[in-house]
Amino acid sequence: MTVDAYLNPNFTITKKLIFLLLSFAGMLVCGLGIFIYSKIYARKYPSDKREEYLSIDFEIRLQKFFEMLIAGTAVMSFSCAYVIINHVYGLVASGKATNLTRIERYLTSTWADGKDFILLFLILFSCVINTVLDGFIIRLKILTSEEKATMRMLAMFYVILILMYLNNIGDESEYGPVMMYYFGLMIGRFVYFDASFKDFVTNIKNVIINLPYMLIDIALTGLLCYIGFVSGYFLERNYYIVGLFHTQIFILACTFIVYHAMRLLYFNKKH
Repeated sequence: MTVDAYLNPNFTITKKLIFLLLSFAGMLVCGLGIFIYSKIYARKYPSDKREEYLSIDFEIRLQKFFEMLIAGTAVMSFSCAYVIINHVYGLVASGKATNLTRIERYLTSTWADGKDFILLFLILFSCVINTVLDGFIIRLKILTSEEKATMRMLAMFYVILILMYLNNIGDESEYGPVMMYYFGLMIGRFVYFDASFKDFVTNIKNVIINLPYMLIDIALTGLLCYIGFVSGYFLERNYYIVGLFHTQIFILACTFIVYHAMRLLYFNKKH
């Protein structure tokens, strides 16, 4: 396996458009499911206020789902970057990658000597990506900071489950360091130095309430990723996490399209 194997030359523009349409269809199905749930939930309100509540409730739930998708992509970017960098380092260490430039030799030695610090930097960078996406590109203004934090924590749990599954099916990558970082971040979210038992219970409650968004994300990503591998869009000889990351990128692109389309066609009517 070479570094070039991370890119599938047979994944042409036409196939990318087909996969984008499939991702878009999956997003619409998920959005429709969220709308139906909001409509059923709105029945407990008086009929004269039902439409107003439905509009607000659906917008909040949809933005939570978008935050889950955005955070999942950001967290997955860190995991995928670790796998690729570690693989390239393995090629260099084994002598399969030769004729390195001075910069490449420097990067290789830096990874060997300071892998933990680089991993920490990648985590921070993924957080920056998340903030840029949900703060500027796909502006989720309705969600509170607490709601965003909960969805981001669920995104970490989502990626941990994926990494555990990849280890179970025999992917040759080593995901241990990545999972330990995520476990540490999640524990820090639940139990921090000045946290009370009430804070702990509140965090657990928020996670349980919003757990369906993670399950929807797993179903959507899993189905699209399966289609991608079966159709030959992704390389089975490649690390599976690379195909997963490609899937997340397509879902993120669809999130951008759906968000701005709905903002123009639906949300602007309310405002």
